[in-house]
Amino acid sequence: MRTVEEASNAMALDGIIFEGVAVRVRRPTDYNPTLAAALGPSQPSPHLNLGAVGLTQGAVGGAEGPDRIFVGGLPYYFTEAQIRELLQSFGPLRGFDLVKDKDTGNSKGYGFCVYQDPAVTDIACGALNGLKMGDKTLTVRRATASNGQSKSEQENILVQAQQHIAMQKMALQVVDLNLLGGGMATMASGETPTKVLCLTEAITADQLGDDEEYVEILEDMRDECSKFGTLVNVVIPRQDQHGEHISGVGKVFLEYSDTGSCANARNVLSGRKFGGNIVNAFYYPEDKYHSRDYSA
Repeated sequence: MRTVEEASNAMALDGIIFEGVAVRVRRPTDYNPTLAAALGPSQPSPHLNLGAVGLTQGAVGGAEGPDRIFVGGLPYYFTEAQIRELLQSFGPLRGFDLVKDKDTGNSKGYGFCVYQDPAVTDIACGALNGLKMGDKTLTVRRATASNGQSKSEQENILVQAQQHIAMQKMALQVVDLNLLGGGMATMASGETPTKVLCLTEAITADQLGDDEEYVEILEDMRDECSKFGTLVNVVIPRQDQHGEHISGVGKVFLEYSDTGSCANARNVLSGRKFGGNIVNAFYYPEDKYHSRDYSA
């Protein structure tokens, strides 16, 4: 090509349908994206309009190249559209291939993808690898060893990724991903969703003895747990002044306006560390909650 810009724009032809056949356009095998970035744009211009010259954009063969990512441990019930939505949380994809059984057409639980921006590759791998999705744990890594970045460059990317991971994992769980909504936790646990969530190991009975501290804990719970949806009420049972036994002391009950909000809270709060303890979160029977039976 005459210029770096033209060479990068030509990459937009990868996967186009020409006379009924998908065209493959690749960089050379020794292409170094890090060094190339210093020469000019490494991605096609977003203003290109292939349709104006009678070409149809396609996705065939798009998930190949030096920045190809392996995505394994995918729940079998995730559709291709749902997986794409998860991956695109980090940026637009150049290609995605979900590996399917030839006989049944069902997902084999893994696939490959390539991002339009190569700089996203390591950030996405760092954020998604080890993420729990339903009853599975994702394995996300480069499909081939990267020779385009020095060790120091990789360390810099990983430092940036660590800052990005916490927000992404929270967003993936709280916002629902439009994947399965509250169904992810339900499928993994077999529980029937309700509007009431019970937390254990979040507080201790000793913390509830002081009135001021008790009120402060209630307010903290309201502020934190209202992030997941419309929170109707927070109930934290404690011993009365006469020392009579009260069921449910040490538990926290969160009542939401709908099961979806309750599921969002469960997905995020279950397994979170609080005061050195790991919080357990489970759906609580609404009839028992409304009758103030906190012993279940």
